[in-house]
Amino acid sequence: MRLKLLRKKLGVTLEGLAGQTGMSKSYLSKIERGLNTPSIAAALKLAKAMNVQVEELFSDELDAQQGYSIVRAEQRGTLTNGDESLSYASLAKMVGKRQLLPFMLYPKPDFNHSAFKEHLGEEFLFVHRGQVEIDFMTERVTLNAGDALHFDAKQPHRIRSLGDSRAELLVVVDSHE
Repeated sequence: MRLKLLRKKLGVTLEGLAGQTGMSKSYLSKIERGLNTPSIAAALKLAKAMNVQVEELFSDELDAQQGYSIVRAEQRGTLTNGDESLSYASLAKMVGKRQLLPFMLYPKPDFNHSAFKEHLGEEFLFVHRGQVEIDFMTERVTLNAGDALHFDAKQPHRIRSLGDSRAELLVVVDSHE
């Protein structure tokens, strides 16, 4: 079971995944540690919540006949990360085997419930629509539609939408661990 790897690469907390699936954090933790094996119904819920194919939860193998990933616009599901400060939609399948994790990000307009995030690797943001503010604890950066930002993801950061409409960003995270 590769649940923990997939969950971390998607930036979803155990609490957030529990909320998305209706399963307890304790049960999910046991699955991640290999102490429990989910039922087919539970595996299907997990795959749906994480917007991945159910076989990605169990297999380390890429489809040998398909060296690419397509996620059609109508197939993207919007998820939240547990603290309700933002939502996102994965833009790739087989995320456990990829170095880059692309997704769409839809930040909320305030930092009130948003904890600073930090993780290994790098992060690239491109503002597709709207305006955002990125808070690096000691500095805040404002980006407008068409602007891009690339940074070391170990630097604590959080993001919010500015203006009247919710921003939409393309985010690519280097998932080296």
